[in-house]
Amino acid sequence: MIDTHDITGLILAGGRGSRMGGVDKGLQNFRGMPLALHALMRLSPQVGSVMINANRNLSAYESFGMPVWPDGLADYAGPLAGFLCGLERCETPWLLTVPCDTPLFPADLASRLAAAAAIQGADIAMASAPEQEDDGSTRVRTQPVFCLLRVSLLESLMRFTQEGGRKIDRWTAQHPCAIVAFDQPGDDPLAFRNANTLAELHALEGQGSP
Repeated sequence: MIDTHDITGLILAGGRGSRMGGVDKGLQNFRGMPLALHALMRLSPQVGSVMINANRNLSAYESFGMPVWPDGLADYAGPLAGFLCGLERCETPWLLTVPCDTPLFPADLASRLAAAAAIQGADIAMASAPEQEDDGSTRVRTQPVFCLLRVSLLESLMRFTQEGGRKIDRWTAQHPCAIVAFDQPGDDPLAFRNANTLAELHALEGQGSP
């Protein structure tokens, strides 16, 4: 099995926040605290240490007391740029990424992804969860930014991004990957609900468990 202390957590807060009007999403308040701080408090008990990936307002993120690193790739290159940033600086065998805009993610995320990776001998473990469609139906979708990565994948990801690759699924498809379904009794149906707009953020504040 993978020990908690063998996992470094990485909070992804480096996006443009385009659908929120260009604001720094990780610093928007949710229940009285910045989203990124919610992520930090939820992630810290699950891993050995935590880093933050951010591309602006670095001093604000540094005030949370964790190392803060900007993308090495230019022009807000997306989540893989954050993955790369984390893998380059990770000092443990595993890196667990979570986005800053999903404040209710599972408190057992790390342990369930780590168990699947260990049992299946995978280099990557990702979450999947049911999502409600616009027509009211439910569909299980992979949540690729909730991703446990073996740090030895750094060279592979460097090659992929240097060749212009930016899609998470195209890169992860190159490696043994375990998909972990968070659809068991007791799992919060809102655990992977993210806030892309201020309206979604405000709506989420009144839903789900603390």
